[in-house]
Amino acid sequence: MERKCKICSSPLKGRADKIFCSTDCKNHYHKHLRYEAKKAAIEINSYLKRNYSILSELLGENKAQVKVYRNVLEKKRFRFKYHTHFHINSHNKMFHYLYDIAWMEFSDDEILIVRKR
Repeated sequence: MERKCKICSSPLKGRADKIFCSTDCKNHYHKHLRYEAKKAAIEINSYLKRNYSILSELLGENKAQVKVYRNVLEKKRFRFKYHTHFHINSHNKMFHYLYDIAWMEFSDDEILIVRKR
């Protein structure tokens, strides 16, 4: 069975573990990998920024915490699966953090938003 280049399908000559026929094909492959990783990071970061601005807007500047209905967040296109980290408190409740602002499912349809200082 003839081995072929991963990019251009040219026949490979040389080492048995060779994957690319030339430096150009190798560079093209790795450049594409870096581009895909960067694109994913940009997309996720935009979701995090949007979520943070939604929580900031609802919390206001002077409040430490506020309760809102889940559908308020959904209408603003809040993405519940994107957060920076989480913490489980002593009451076994999970706080989802976006940098210094956390949210917790208070009940089935209420969300508690808290600013941690």
